Amino acid sequence: QVQLVESGGGLVQAGGSLRLSCAASGRIFRTYAMGWFRQAPGKEREFLAAITWSGGSTYYADSVKGRFTISGDNAKNTVYLQMNSLKPEDTAVYYCAVSIVQCVGYGCYETSDLYNYWGQGTQVTVSS
Repeated sequence: QVQLVESGGGLVQAGGSLRLSCAASGRIFRTYAMGWFRQAPGKEREFLAAITWSGGSTYYADSVKGRFTISGDNAKNTVYLQMNSLKPEDTAVYYCAVSIVQCVGYGCYETSDLYNYWGQGTQVTVSS
């Protein structure tokens, strides 16, 4: 049984910061990457950031580049998302995910189809 537990969500004013954490546990043969996505009401799930464990490469969506930073601890299968300069449009449920698929093409971890395990989500609300 694989479990991903996110934490760190909450209510913050515009311009503020939050740090999300996600710890994966259970029988995971090998994690190649972990990523963060979000979904706002009435919208599709959106890629935010990903980090690969083999080389530590990071990928970001243009909408969060320069404001969000992904980091992680390979040994603990834990990933973080530091979110700065938050905007009301960042309000959404934030999900972390684990990919056990090796992908070498640029941008391949930006698609949710490549992820095998998902957390339950944590709500982030940014007030104006």
